[in-house]
Amino acid sequence: MCGIVGYIGNRNAILVGLDGLKRLEYRGYDSAGMAALGKADKLYCEKLTGRVTNLEQKLNNKNIDSNIAIMHTRWATHGKPTSRNAHPHWDCKKEIFVVHNGIIENYKVLKEKLEKEGHKFNSETDTEVLPHLIEKFFPSRHSTELSRGPGSGQGLEEAVRRALKLVKGTYGIAVISKNEPNKIVVARNSSPLLVGIGKDEYIVASDASAVIGYTKNVVYLNDGEIGVITPNDFQILTLDKQPVKKDIQEIEWDIKEAEKGGLDHFMLKEIFEQPEAIGNAIRGRLIIKEGLAKLGGLEGVEKQLRKIKRIIIIACGTSYHAGLIGEYMLEEYAGIPTEVEYASEFRYRKPVLSKDTAIVAISQSGETADTLAAIREAKRKGALTLGIVNVVGSSIARETDAGIYNHAGPEIGVASTKAFTSQLSILALLTLFLGRQRQMSLVMGKRIAEELNQIPFLVKKILAKDKDIKRLAKKYCKFNNFLYIGRKYNYPAALEGALKLKEISYIHAEGYGAGEMKHGPIALIDKNFPTVALVPSDSVYEKMINNIEETKARSGPIITIATNGNKKIDKLVDEVIYIPKTLEMLTPILSVIPLQLFAYYCGVLRGCDVDKPRNLAKSVTVE
Repeated sequence: MCGIVGYIGNRNAILVGLDGLKRLEYRGYDSAGMAALGKADKLYCEKLTGRVTNLEQKLNNKNIDSNIAIMHTRWATHGKPTSRNAHPHWDCKKEIFVVHNGIIENYKVLKEKLEKEGHKFNSETDTEVLPHLIEKFFPSRHSTELSRGPGSGQGLEEAVRRALKLVKGTYGIAVISKNEPNKIVVARNSSPLLVGIGKDEYIVASDASAVIGYTKNVVYLNDGEIGVITPNDFQILTLDKQPVKKDIQEIEWDIKEAEKGGLDHFMLKEIFEQPEAIGNAIRGRLIIKEGLAKLGGLEGVEKQLRKIKRIIIIACGTSYHAGLIGEYMLEEYAGIPTEVEYASEFRYRKPVLSKDTAIVAISQSGETADTLAAIREAKRKGALTLGIVNVVGSSIARETDAGIYNHAGPEIGVASTKAFTSQLSILALLTLFLGRQRQMSLVMGKRIAEELNQIPFLVKKILAKDKDIKRLAKKYCKFNNFLYIGRKYNYPAALEGALKLKEISYIHAEGYGAGEMKHGPIALIDKNFPTVALVPSDSVYEKMINNIEETKARSGPIITIATNGNKKIDKLVDEVIYIPKTLEMLTPILSVIPLQLFAYYCGVLRGCDVDKPRNLAKSVTVE
């Protein structure tokens, strides 16, 4: 989950690298570091704990002149967040420098062997074995091999290739050497890495947000590939030295979308971008008069989808909650038995899959390690795999048989907001698409399409209540425990609301199916334990009212999300936030918006860093 940036070209590498690193800080912010090569083979290396701004302040005082650098912002796995464990790591001679995202699973065995050979280690990390392995295979400074060009099979890239042959685990790496000062070598295995291609310059990064200010043209590395980059050229090879021809892809968003736009936090900006994000998710995909969904990404597997008898949705975190709502949609309206599984558990049991099973993987980044591993397991067993991802060109987008892009734009805040509601919109489209392939009537198809088309406008109405929700947060932000409850479609929305509060404000919150209250959670209720109840006017409304009565009888404060026009509930509860009426299957898209704002303002009022909550990173690219 760390962020990697590398630069080689005609600009100041330090300035470009820091700019990119700040845009990647959502991937990890325990520590940061850099290594750069200057004129006359002068070497610079700085690393320290804390945010990227700490590194920036230190480098501003050094006036480094360099056109090649690698940088890193860390989310700690092996070894505590200390300057010693920060990246880059180096070899015995301090001539080879490596930044790494991933986990080297066999590092202990490799480290023991290297230590017996005389190598000295400085950190607690798994990463440090990499520069020492590369050192082991690297030719001497004066070898004639060093004069060969990129991809010649000699020099730094050959040493990297031979080192990686011994490694088990995941990695995205960038490597520079004092002995080959005009070259960056990169490699990838189950950890995202791309090369931005500019005019006489190249930028290596973990994702596109780091390069968008300099170029929109990128090449994505696949697993088992090595890139060799010089100021004038780049080449991609396999670990077996075979050249790989790559298509250059264009990033579809611009730099403004990755900036705060004058707001205090990315999270708030992204909450308010949801009408647009949902609009982008459904635009051009609804044929309202015919009650159909047109999903170009599924056209190649449309015949296979007609034969599907079972769906398994795999995801993690917020995407998992979206999948739970999708399960209700697909079963009720498309008539397809659907299961939802944590991707992190899916491949560790023995899933029963067949050719009439479809796997739907949901991931904002398209790089979630557990979800990617689950897809590969499903493909090995012959299942059709589909992806719902936001990042074009991501690993999941490339490895699934077909899929649907969210088109929500970059989501920088660690806690997902607009990606979640756009995922729900895509799942509604998928339900319409599959339902109309089967027994869904024209009338029902048209109704779903019409209601879904109105959702962006309804979300705007909820966002207009921003100040009311802020006042509510001010009243309740000092409570240390919350219970979130819902039923049917809004049970997963309650889970998501509780997760947001935990992530952003560090308040303990539990999400429950309201029917489970009497089976344990109700024991917690008292005057100091508020309940947030999702009570739209739907098929389970009366059941939810019963749960609210039970909570009220035990003196628990009650905040509700209810449908416009329901005045009776005012007399029953302490607080009400109203949302517009819509089709029952779409209510979670609306009910979650106030929960996002409530969590955001609670976090801000409690002095939390809502964009970068402690111990979390945006894209979970390691298991």
